[in-house]
Amino acid sequence: MDPFGQAPPEPLAAPSPVADPSPPAFTVPRGASGPRAGFWKRFVAVLIDWAMLWVIFRLLTLVLKGIGDVLALLIDIGYFVYLEGGPAGQTIGKRVMGIRVISFQTGGPIGYGRAFARWAVRIVSALVFYLGYLWMLWDPEKQCWHDKAATDVVVPLSAYPVAAD
Repeated sequence: MDPFGQAPPEPLAAPSPVADPSPPAFTVPRGASGPRAGFWKRFVAVLIDWAMLWVIFRLLTLVLKGIGDVLALLIDIGYFVYLEGGPAGQTIGKRVMGIRVISFQTGGPIGYGRAFARWAVRIVSALVFYLGYLWMLWDPEKQCWHDKAATDVVVPLSAYPVAAD
């Protein structure tokens, strides 16, 4: 104790070893960091899907009247959710055009929940002169509004092949 009744200060601890000054190892991003599908490929893919579904919907409504509209809506939802949410991430139109939908974060499938969100926001994308679809023309990630809502991107199949199980 010192003359003022206080204990002497604790000795300073030895400094800790210096951390490794080298920069951290380079890591490859896990998400979708490569090329994106262009406007015209996506446009033609949508036309193929819509043309094919329009024929089916037209037949349903002609034959089944009012219930045909309900069936057409359920088929539309099922078609896009099942095919875009599945492992390949491709509708028939996307398959023909060599593009697919993948998760922006992981680069894998988006799953059925996000595929449903994507389907629902497509309606919003079309409401104001298709502005939500045209958005990809100036978006840095080439995302439409429905891509942003589902946190996905549409990419060329050549850059992101479907994983073999």
